[in-house]
Amino acid sequence: MAAVVASGLALSACAPTAGAGAPTGTGNAAEPVNVGIIYSKTGALAAYGETYYQGLQAGIDYATNGTGEVNGAKINLTYADDAGDPDKAVTAAKDMIGKGYKIIGGTASSGIALKLAEQAQQNKVLYISGPAATDAIQGVNKYTFRSGRQSLQDVATAGTFIDTKGKKVVVFAQDNAFGQGNVAAVKAVLGAKGATVEAVLVPENQELTPFARQLLDAKPDMVFVAWAGATSGTMWQALNQQGVFDAAPVVTGLGDSATFGAYGPASSKISFLNHYFPGAAGNDVEKKMIAAVGKAGGKPDLFTPDGFVAGQLIAQAVKQGGGTDPDAMVKALEGYSFDGPKGKETVRASDHALIQDMYQAKLVQKGDSWAPELIKAVPGDTVAPPEKK
Repeated sequence: MAAVVASGLALSACAPTAGAGAPTGTGNAAEPVNVGIIYSKTGALAAYGETYYQGLQAGIDYATNGTGEVNGAKINLTYADDAGDPDKAVTAAKDMIGKGYKIIGGTASSGIALKLAEQAQQNKVLYISGPAATDAIQGVNKYTFRSGRQSLQDVATAGTFIDTKGKKVVVFAQDNAFGQGNVAAVKAVLGAKGATVEAVLVPENQELTPFARQLLDAKPDMVFVAWAGATSGTMWQALNQQGVFDAAPVVTGLGDSATFGAYGPASSKISFLNHYFPGAAGNDVEKKMIAAVGKAGGKPDLFTPDGFVAGQLIAQAVKQGGGTDPDAMVKALEGYSFDGPKGKETVRASDHALIQDMYQAKLVQKGDSWAPELIKAVPGDTVAPPEKK
């Protein structure tokens, strides 16, 4: 069973004001709202979990003007470590739901997000997924939302600066829900633009060199890499050693800061699509997020906005549904537009896709390290996933 640690937001103040982008409304003091957050405190995705956690703390603080309350109801966050294990996540979710929780959120694991979405549907509770990018949770049920981007948005962003018509695109990815989702997304987006799409999928804990050779043997015109977690550096090293960068153009999502150095000299050969890096948006909300995370001793990174936006969505749901009426909270989020750390973001009412800007970026060497620089912000409506009905 996952360890559950209560995090008290015992902060008192007046109702939030619209000037800070916080949900507002009328109402008397209410019972506290318990929110369960299931994320990877440990395990292969722990680094992602930590930045999500930091962003969530900042997002709740921002959305409530530092009060920790919405309409007089204190938001109590309870955390459970999924450790990358779906069984642990489901156990934690059932425990929280059994205690009366009507809101759960979190996880960077696509496979776990799907399991939690099932729990949301079965128990009729609100679920706000975290960094998990699987497209499978888009429109999966009325109770499931997301606070991050999804794979279709990644792939659509790649399509904004790479001409793939008539080309052979090979997806190199992990053989899991995230990787398989990316293969499906590349087929749906780039395949629709005239590309032939194949895949080399790598099972967990396998030696990477043979798969890098498979990639070369496929003779791609372009390689799309979809990879997440602690093995990212090893993967890039394997591709570099096998000469993949010299064989074909490579496009990938720019990962968290821990991966920047792993690309090395190959950085100039890679086209980077990007979900987020600090400074990418430059708006007031992002600046406040960065400041808040830094003040708490953290460092903003790839998935910090996912946590921050989760805080904003939770506050909006509580404002309208009181934290006790899942159907009312669903209505509060469907069609909700707000100023987030990436600019204007909108929850599409029909399938709960989160429409948001994406980025084209490059890595530049600064001394002995590498840092991202913005090439172009890609408007969210131009890379929105196809609507599910």
